[in-house]
Amino acid sequence: VRRVSAPAAPDRIELRGLRVVGRVGVLDLERAQAQPLEIDLDLTVDLAAAGDSDDLADTVDYGAVCAEVHATVREHHVDLLERLTARVADAVLALDTRIVVVDVTVRKLRPPVPHDLATSGVHLVRTRA
Repeated sequence: VRRVSAPAAPDRIELRGLRVVGRVGVLDLERAQAQPLEIDLDLTVDLAAAGDSDDLADTVDYGAVCAEVHATVREHHVDLLERLTARVADAVLALDTRIVVVDVTVRKLRPPVPHDLATSGVHLVRTRA
């Protein structure tokens, strides 16, 4: 049986709720102290071969993706969530050429605002050039 992904609904790997501690923000406290972040990723990848073979070599290893995201966030301080999210997207695309599109959301779990705000976040979509 030959499986073909529909163009409107490409195959993807979904990673939800990756918790990482990192330094992001423009306030003095954010520069000095790491804060909890939550990251969601959707990786557009052709999964037909892995679906047939049941072999990790035929897909993107999401453990390696999580490790790369963790390392990218922990690397150094950035001022903006926009910059951090773009760095995560770039790192994921560089990890495996089979990833065609990466959809990334990074959320601060304790945003430093004087309001009842559960999270603040940035969502980016990047496509392999």
